[in-house]
Amino acid sequence: MTLPMTVPAPGLPTRVRIHEVGPRDGLQNEKTLVPAAIKAEFIRRLAEAGLTTIEATSFVHPKWVPQLADAEELMRLVDDVAVRLPVLVPNERGLDRALALGAREVAVFASATESFARANLNRTVDQALEMFEPVVTKAKDAGVTVRGYLSMCFGDPWEGPVPVSQTVSVSRRLLDMGCDEISLGDTIGVATPGHVRELLDTLNEASIADDRLAVHFHDTYGQALANTLAALQHGVTTVDASAGGLGGCPYAKSATGNLATEDLVWMLDGLGIETGVDIGRLTATSVWMARHLGRPSPSRTVRALSQKET
Repeated sequence: MTLPMTVPAPGLPTRVRIHEVGPRDGLQNEKTLVPAAIKAEFIRRLAEAGLTTIEATSFVHPKWVPQLADAEELMRLVDDVAVRLPVLVPNERGLDRALALGAREVAVFASATESFARANLNRTVDQALEMFEPVVTKAKDAGVTVRGYLSMCFGDPWEGPVPVSQTVSVSRRLLDMGCDEISLGDTIGVATPGHVRELLDTLNEASIADDRLAVHFHDTYGQALANTLAALQHGVTTVDASAGGLGGCPYAKSATGNLATEDLVWMLDGLGIETGVDIGRLTATSVWMARHLGRPSPSRTVRALSQKET
């Protein structure tokens, strides 16, 4: 592959860490259940494509996310995969299950808005944070790294625009309770580059540095790559993405797919930013998974590259 041509741009990082969320966030909203063996193979192929952080699953009650009811089985199938395999834990019981299987990185999932906190956790924002505090403390005591996902950072389907100060306040509380990193989620894909810069500026003013932040954009309105570039220009170097553009949010019906990892890698390759990811192998992995799901990948890069090969 000789394309894209590499043309660096000023003011960008030399390397970006991609936090791959396909196996968890990508598959949790699928209508059909994907067998654990296929999920394990998906993770292996993603690792072989060069991804070093692959969010594997969630230790949530099967009643709420039946697609991830096989978390224990899956983690045993991939315990020899030599990459970072963080998992989502909703509460102390979920954390205990993850720790019993040797998890070294976990994540909690908070909301910047009251409406989504109710829809997703059946709690207020304050109640959710109170629930997470002992989880984070216990994880840190066990020497485990903790990521804090923060959803609805830019807009909410029930409340509309989300004040920047509101997102900053919850981010601060997550960091203060011990989270190592905050992933800023544009859950319904309404962010624009100016909004991204304003939020990051305000977070910095609140003594939250870019190196403690990741961005998680959805492509509902076609803004995910533009928003990612704005974050990179600001100094963020961790970007969440999902192989093949899989995923959405089961509790926010207007949330469409995540930023496709292939689309992200194509842009970063063109900018000369290192990721360690082989876009050819990654595309082949997403085509393989799309066949198992019985539908084409929504990623434009996957479609373009796979059509060239046929």
